[in-house]
Amino acid sequence: MLFVFHTESSGTVPLSHNLTTVIFTLLFANNSLVACAMALCGGVGAMALPSELIVHIFSFLSDRDKLRASSVCSRWRECLFYPSLWMELKLRVGGGSNGGGYGSEQTPRLDFLMRKFGSFVRELQLEFAPVEGYLRPLNGVEGRMESVESDPQFPGRWKEAIITYLDQVLCVLGCIRNNSSLLSRSRNLQKLSLYGDTCILQDEGILDSAYLNQVDQGGVKIKEIQQLLVEVLSNSRQMKWLSSAFMLGVVTPCSLASLSNPSAASLEHLSLLDNQLPCLSSPVELERLVHLRSLALDFCDFTSEMCRLLAGGHRAPLHRLSLMVNGAALEAKPLDCTASEDDWKALVRRCANLRVYMMALDVSSQDLLRVLKPSLPLERIHLDSYSTLVTDGTLELISQQYNKTLSHFVLMRDDTGFPDLSVNRNEDPLVLLAWRCVHLSVLVIHGYTVWSHNLVAISRLRGSSLKVLAVSEESIDFDPDQGVFMEGDPVHNLVKEVSQGLGRIWHPSMDSNLVLSEPTQHFHREMQSFSLGM
Repeated sequence: MLFVFHTESSGTVPLSHNLTTVIFTLLFANNSLVACAMALCGGVGAMALPSELIVHIFSFLSDRDKLRASSVCSRWRECLFYPSLWMELKLRVGGGSNGGGYGSEQTPRLDFLMRKFGSFVRELQLEFAPVEGYLRPLNGVEGRMESVESDPQFPGRWKEAIITYLDQVLCVLGCIRNNSSLLSRSRNLQKLSLYGDTCILQDEGILDSAYLNQVDQGGVKIKEIQQLLVEVLSNSRQMKWLSSAFMLGVVTPCSLASLSNPSAASLEHLSLLDNQLPCLSSPVELERLVHLRSLALDFCDFTSEMCRLLAGGHRAPLHRLSLMVNGAALEAKPLDCTASEDDWKALVRRCANLRVYMMALDVSSQDLLRVLKPSLPLERIHLDSYSTLVTDGTLELISQQYNKTLSHFVLMRDDTGFPDLSVNRNEDPLVLLAWRCVHLSVLVIHGYTVWSHNLVAISRLRGSSLKVLAVSEESIDFDPDQGVFMEGDPVHNLVKEVSQGLGRIWHPSMDSNLVLSEPTQHFHREMQSFSLGM
């Protein structure tokens, strides 16, 4: 049986195979629904299904497939307006449909979606889709990307993508503002999460005032977006999650001040990040957020004053803290005013269950030694670099200071050569880290030499408790003397021994997407899951 739907322009169009499969899979997965399925297939038709069942099936579909399904018949269209279908909404704007976003031609559909269902939304996630053609594999390696601004067609694509970005962010925030300004359910928006990878453009120097002036002369649209966000925050009544990471022109240092008092009292998670702007969350504003349990910000903005404030006895204990250290920004944002060892001790005494996730992007080992305070309750760390080199001394410090708390360790490097951290050492620092850190469950390595026998040692030390061991194939090296004493293919022998050590089948990561990703995107994703686990 094939469902069809009608459009004004193209007549009868087959419903996506995905949607049809989902509907029949759900129908036949439950014995109690077999009678309904038989009736549907026997000619009684979709009208025989109760509305509750149709709504339940719709809940498994993407937002776009929900809209397609609503075109099948008037009955299904009525079911589309059940509020429970739109409690959570995830949107990707700008960049074109090839990047997974709404292209400029779909702005009217996005406007329809927000006007009709925006008042039902409790959790809104808005992401900026990649600019089509902006990125290509770095040095032929899939996963980590470099810009292609030398492409003569790129400026046109970039300009169109940013225009679409501005128009669609205006559309989404405008509809949310219009709903929230009324006595409607949208005043109860509980989660607002914004993310854009425009910081890549900023870091590469492409996104400068000359380009922006071509798209938005005088910054009229960006100022309108900023004002809309202010109104959305001021009209909110029970916001629990507020996150904005690297969204072009959305958040300013004054945005948080507009958050209504009821939402300030209910907010549990706050994440405001932008490499190009000064501190977006000041201690003065944080003082109002007495029930805050999770916080993410630039490490240089985590000052002694802020740390002492969070250690105060009049507020809920902090459970999750995500910090990003950007080496390129340290000249403009020095480490001098950041939290001291005594500040961390006071915070940990007040917040006994506090855990920290940290990403250090292109940070020198000298600066890392200043950042990694002994009392910092570090659970996850991601060391990522293009030009700097993590030293064996830094790994030694991490494995000694955080042996009781560290569970996730990611070591990445994108540069020529694969440095060997075990040179001139009796023991490999990665093996020592696996031995000392008794709670280690995730280990990801790329860009540094990992000797095969050390990889086997790591698997045996941590065994099945090491849930993720991702090492890129090009990072693994084999001791030439080892082949003299072992028969067979060394790669096969390595896979066999590591699999035995872990108690499951293991292979080196041949797909670099498993170990390589754009750093700020990885930080945002990891921060989200880390904070949700509080």
